[in-house]
Amino acid sequence: MTEDRNDSHRLEASRARRSRWGRAALAALSGLIAGFCALAVAELVSAVVRPEAGPVTAVGGAVIDRAPPALKDFAVRKFGTEDKLVLQLGIVTLLTVFAMAIGMLALRNRRTGSAAVLVFGVVGAVAAVGRPEGSPADALPSVVGAVVAAGVLHLLAGRLALPPRPSPAAGETGEEAYGSFDRRGFVIAATAAATASASAGLLGRRLTSSVQAGATASRHDLVLPVPDSAAPAVPAGADLRIRGLSSFVTPNKDFYRVDTALVVPRIDAGEWRLRIHGKGVARPVTVGFDDLLRREIIERHITLVCVSNEVGGPYIGNARWIGVRLADLLREAGVRPPSKGGPADQIVARSVDGMTIGTPVETVMDGRDAMLALGMNGEPLPFAHGFPVRMVVPGLYGYVSACKWLTDIELTTFDAYDAYWVEQGWAQQAPVKTESRIDTPRPFASPKPGTVPVAGVAWAQHRGISRVEVRVDGGPWHLARLAAEDSLDTWRQWVWEWPASSGRHTLEVRATDGTGATQTGRRADTVPSGATGWHSVVVDVS
Repeated sequence: MTEDRNDSHRLEASRARRSRWGRAALAALSGLIAGFCALAVAELVSAVVRPEAGPVTAVGGAVIDRAPPALKDFAVRKFGTEDKLVLQLGIVTLLTVFAMAIGMLALRNRRTGSAAVLVFGVVGAVAAVGRPEGSPADALPSVVGAVVAAGVLHLLAGRLALPPRPSPAAGETGEEAYGSFDRRGFVIAATAAATASASAGLLGRRLTSSVQAGATASRHDLVLPVPDSAAPAVPAGADLRIRGLSSFVTPNKDFYRVDTALVVPRIDAGEWRLRIHGKGVARPVTVGFDDLLRREIIERHITLVCVSNEVGGPYIGNARWIGVRLADLLREAGVRPPSKGGPADQIVARSVDGMTIGTPVETVMDGRDAMLALGMNGEPLPFAHGFPVRMVVPGLYGYVSACKWLTDIELTTFDAYDAYWVEQGWAQQAPVKTESRIDTPRPFASPKPGTVPVAGVAWAQHRGISRVEVRVDGGPWHLARLAAEDSLDTWRQWVWEWPASSGRHTLEVRATDGTGATQTGRRADTVPSGATGWHSVVVDVS
């Protein structure tokens, strides 16, 4: 009899443990459903407010704003154009863990669990309003999503509650003293909440797509004008067409993208406006897209490079840009460069997503082909590259010249205002440094002994490239053959025919710009004004 009673107690204890684990798992599921509900409802509300106000985007933007420059630089190097996706996945993963924890907390105390959901809503709201382009309305998606999610969690946790028995049997403890929770009610409530959330999220996406349809149509219908000043024909021999060597013109789909926008802005060209104002502006100007189309249109090949580009890195590309001269617009507004007595030495360009880019007035107005670009490689700007209008200034790194989704230009001084990246620890002014890269052979390639073409690109925008040299294993420098030069503002291809012998070898390259200055071999990090050093690759000839 004693053994029977012990077996019975052990069985009851096992059932109680299984019941506790089961309820805990369902509590975690409740948190997940509530979290899903919060994001779905927030997406629906953000479709009405603006897509950038969604909590994941807002929190991600806040993380980007507050991350140290070295961390941002690491993310760009490590993940490339996927850095934003990695950040968003990281945020969603953390939200998943927290949602499950809050669900289990709600199992013990429903009010505390619901309050925790509201706290996360406040975090999202503060992040959204605190963005450079934020407004009080941007708090709505996070707040509404959190309130609905708190109610859902309170409801689901209630279905997991164990009502006490009126009179527990002798010897019963813990969950043995309670009745079973409302399983059927939980399943019904959870299914309804998940279905409603999915519907809200789907509706939000459709609303967002409908709002953005005008922007998509405006780009699709845009026919770029024939330029008044066409780009000179690319000279024969500018593209060496060597296997493994970057093409002279970089296709739009392959052109690098480095920015902080977690959601690519989509602006209707018909609604776009640009305001020019500020210090030294005698006649403030506001222009629309059609106004730009009626101006003199220029077309130029210009190479852009990101300051985050490591020695030998991929964040550089050459494109055929079409647009209007920025200097002409500034002169019409009464702007004078500092060399001619103008009071402003900095242009602060603002994007629709709140990004600020600071560019020297003197550089823009010194005669180079600084432009408001409307097209790229024969088509309207892709959305990811700034449609409908962006800045392009040859000779400067992108973070001080290439504002995308441009909407405002303010004239000011470098002493009075630090643009976004300067606040993050980068230099105020950053002309492109003389650099070169080996494209082929690739690192750790295994070419055969004999003549091996060593080829790549070199750049020193607005100064040009006059010489490229290659050396093997620290030996003497050998003069490479340069491709024909298109202009001082584009990169230049080069090739050296290497008489390769068997064994492991290290190849290095250096360039000399049009002023006679040779690229330094001293290694420097990208922060604060661009990397330096000679690019090298190791190959095994066998």
